[in-house]
Amino acid sequence: MAVKPLEDRVLVKPVEKENMTESGLYLPEASKEKPIQGKIVATGPGRLLDNGQRAKLSVSKGDTVVYGKYAGSEVEIKGEKHLILRETELLGVIGG
Repeated sequence: MAVKPLEDRVLVKPVEKENMTESGLYLPEASKEKPIQGKIVATGPGRLLDNGQRAKLSVSKGDTVVYGKYAGSEVEIKGEKHLILRETELLGVIGG
């Protein structure tokens, strides 16, 4: 199943943090925070402007982005959790 975001939305696969500390201790699942970073899997065509043209997105497929802890809508695709976010919910691009 392929998901194509609409308008200025992006499909992001969250990047999970390690479940082990640097000293070798394993962290329980309950102590982990929600991921706030992810890789963009797909992008929409951009927001439709009043003049009928599309606004170009400032991010593209493959970018690693930072987003708010409770931003977006969770969806499950092929058994894996993804987020659909508006471009305005993204806080920044890492190394981009």
